[in-house]
Amino acid sequence: MLFAIALGDAVFPALPSETAAIVCGIQAARGKLSLDLVLLCAALGAFLGDNTSYAVGRWLGGPVQRRFFTGEKARSRIERARHFLETRGSYVLVIARFIPGGRTFTTFTAGLVKLPWVRDFVPYIALAAILWSAYAVLLGYLGGRTFRNQPIYAVLLAFGIAGLITVGVEAYRRVRARKDSRARA
Repeated sequence: MLFAIALGDAVFPALPSETAAIVCGIQAARGKLSLDLVLLCAALGAFLGDNTSYAVGRWLGGPVQRRFFTGEKARSRIERARHFLETRGSYVLVIARFIPGGRTFTTFTAGLVKLPWVRDFVPYIALAAILWSAYAVLLGYLGGRTFRNQPIYAVLLAFGIAGLITVGVEAYRRVRARKDSRARA
């Protein structure tokens, strides 16, 4: 189930992959699931999901682009996205995995602009999937070990830490975007 949720979340961001990974990590800490298997299922699901989103962008993105990105301004944005992924793709693909909805937009756009799959996409998505799996599952595992007899506290701790990390990453991204926009001005 974790594998399917992590895979689906890359295409349909409403699926709760972080929640599923954290809860499975808690269950691993309680001895109900294998930690190794939970880590593997989360990482493999995330990796295959990101590749699915890339494939949708690459092979079905053309009609979407023709339908919604027809104006000069829209074409300019697509070109900027292409340039950004070509110059900073490794960084963006890894960081986007940790931003809800960001992974779907980034992986779809990578396919849409035909970012080279083997050289520029797969290695960074694999790294992102492994890091994300370790982060989410081990966060749950840590909470589960700390509050073995109080699983609700484990869930609250894990989600609190995850929330703080998400807010921190988003704040950093916004500060960085402001600096980049000032540098271009």
